[in-house]
Amino acid sequence: MNEVIVSMNNISKSFPGVKALDHVKFELRSGEVMALLGENGAGKSTLMKILSGVYTRDEGTMEIFGKSYDDLTPKQAQEAGVAIIHQELNMCKHLTVTENMFLGREVKGGLSLNNAKMRKEAKRVLDDLRIDISPDQIVGDLPVSKQQMVEIAKALSINARILIMDEPTSSLTAKEIDDLFRIIRKLRDEGRGIVYISHRLEELAHIVDRVTIMRDGQYITDGNFKDMDMDYIIKNMVGREIKEKFPRVECEKGKKIFEVKNLNAGKMVRDINFSLYEGEIVGFAGLMGAGRTETTRAIFGVDPKDGGELYVDGKKIEVNCPMDAIRNGVVLAPEDRKKDGLCTKLSIRQNLALPNLDLVCNKMGVINSGKEDALCEKAVKDLRIKTPNVEIDSGNLSGGNQQKVVVGKWLARDSRVVIFDEPTRGIDVGAKVEIYNLMNELKKQGIAVMFVSSEMPEVMGIADRIIVMCDGRITGEVSAREATQDEILTMATSFENKGIKETEGGSKNE
Repeated sequence: MNEVIVSMNNISKSFPGVKALDHVKFELRSGEVMALLGENGAGKSTLMKILSGVYTRDEGTMEIFGKSYDDLTPKQAQEAGVAIIHQELNMCKHLTVTENMFLGREVKGGLSLNNAKMRKEAKRVLDDLRIDISPDQIVGDLPVSKQQMVEIAKALSINARILIMDEPTSSLTAKEIDDLFRIIRKLRDEGRGIVYISHRLEELAHIVDRVTIMRDGQYITDGNFKDMDMDYIIKNMVGREIKEKFPRVECEKGKKIFEVKNLNAGKMVRDINFSLYEGEIVGFAGLMGAGRTETTRAIFGVDPKDGGELYVDGKKIEVNCPMDAIRNGVVLAPEDRKKDGLCTKLSIRQNLALPNLDLVCNKMGVINSGKEDALCEKAVKDLRIKTPNVEIDSGNLSGGNQQKVVVGKWLARDSRVVIFDEPTRGIDVGAKVEIYNLMNELKKQGIAVMFVSSEMPEVMGIADRIIVMCDGRITGEVSAREATQDEILTMATSFENKGIKETEGGSKNE
């Protein structure tokens, strides 16, 4: 136990226009959980992709279990005992759990596959981890949390002794996180080395033994977690002291900007009524499956409505598709930014300009490059998007910078209502503060801000008013300053209480 099983020294890696890693060092020991921390774009994922054979390094040396390696392929890394569980899970959704676990290394029995043997081994690993999943289930039918457990089981079925987990809790509930931590502790006690990448710093105390911190592609420091406090960790991550985790600005509550009346859409949006005002940020809280994301999609016209009315500045609007919402000043930064918010194969410039062609084109439909340049420069400057230029593909940006591009494309428009769905998921503490400051700026400009978050402290720290959902309905509404976590959680689990608690902040029929 505690022998060095990974040693990486002077690792450098460059991409076109970007130096992702600059002479980085990293060390992992057996029987430990090592937290690899840093802001988005610090180089954490790039370093781990070199270790797992996804990328090749430009410079540096690497040893795994005392053996030196040059350039690894993913198969060679796997044979060396390394497995990586990516933030975006790499599963074949149409195949069963067993088929996913043995993909590319199927067990043959004569002229055909030995399905019985593979199923038996898959069940053994799942049972050993106390994961309640059938080997015969189709992976696409499983929730994200269960898919992640299948990825871990797959890693163990190839006898991986080094597990890399990239943002493993970003889509999990509290109960699912507890299950994951139980499995991580079990693996650590078996002597495996675990690299844990997460922006949820509050999780570290539950499972982490040591910490390595990176910033701007460089190694900063490492040490025992018990010898560090959170202020020290954050300061080394961002290169400065963050005085306010949840910056809040005070604005006078103004006129009503946006109103939703009796909105219904499918099974998860039922009789939704609320209003948004100038000078306030309204947070939507609730457990996973409460219907919050479905509500934002129905408002924006992504999903069809069964009934209901929308009003902007007192005027009823018809929204049957996203373009209708955009024309009426209602815009959405969606939960899955890569799938729904960005064209990852297009440049930053193209992503920023795409929904704003009516603003940058002349009457003949030809893009005015000067207007496009001004739009892009303003977005990059105002949101502090970290990029050498706007011609870089948005898919190559860190998660936090991708989120800024999603928001940036809407700021060029005269939007009256900006909806954020999980705006800080998977981004670092420094980028989170920048997103909060952006929301505050919109608030000061008199723009209605609505945001959905699964992070209770975030909702309570940033919102002025909190609306709670459960089972597709609004079950409570409170002032953020007066609310407690217990009170919000009670509303979020109030399956029988479908009324709205009226507060000074507003009521059902405002």
